Amino acid sequence: MVSLTMNAKQNLLLTGRPGCGKTTIVRRFVEGYSGRVGGFYTEEIRKGGQRVGFRIVTLDGRTGILAHQSVKSPYRVSKYGVKIEDIDGIAVPALLAAVGTADLIVIDELGRMELYSERFRQAALNALDSPCALLGVIQDRRHPFLDAVRSRGDTTILRVTAGNRDRLPDRLREWASP
Repeated sequence: MVSLTMNAKQNLLLTGRPGCGKTTIVRRFVEGYSGRVGGFYTEEIRKGGQRVGFRIVTLDGRTGILAHQSVKSPYRVSKYGVKIEDIDGIAVPALLAAVGTADLIVIDELGRMELYSERFRQAALNALDSPCALLGVIQDRRHPFLDAVRSRGDTTILRVTAGNRDRLPDRLREWASP
C-alpha cells in the first residue's frame, strides 16, 4: 500500500470502482478531522428506494443539486441532467473559500458531471495548486483533465478496494495529523 505522509504539501486522491466506498471514506475522515476543513462532497438523492440524482453538500452546510433525472440540461451523464448553476454557485465558491482558510480541502469528486463546468475545473486546479493539503475523489476513467491531475508530481492516487476501505479513514487521519 502507498506510504502516506503529510511532511510536504500533498494532494491525495481516492479512486476505484463505483460503489466501492470512496465518498463514505471521505465523510468518515472529515467527521473526525480536528483541523479547518473546506470544500464539498456529493451524496445520492433517493426516492422510493431508487437513485434519482446527486446532491452537492459543502462542508459549511450549503446544498445544491449536482445532477438529477428531472433536470433539463444540455449536459447529461446517463439519465441525469447536470445542474451547472449549482456546481458554479455552490461547489466552486466552497473550493475558492477553502483555498484561503482551510488546513485541508475536500473535493468529492473530480468526475464527468463536475467537469462540464469550466469554473469548477479552474477552482479544482486552484485547490490542487494551493499550499493546503487536499483530499479528493477522482473518477477512474480517461479524460484529458483527469489524466493531467493524475500525472501531477504533488498528487498521490490511492485505489479503494474491498480489502482496504475499512482501514483507510484511520490511515488518512495519520496522513493528515500535524
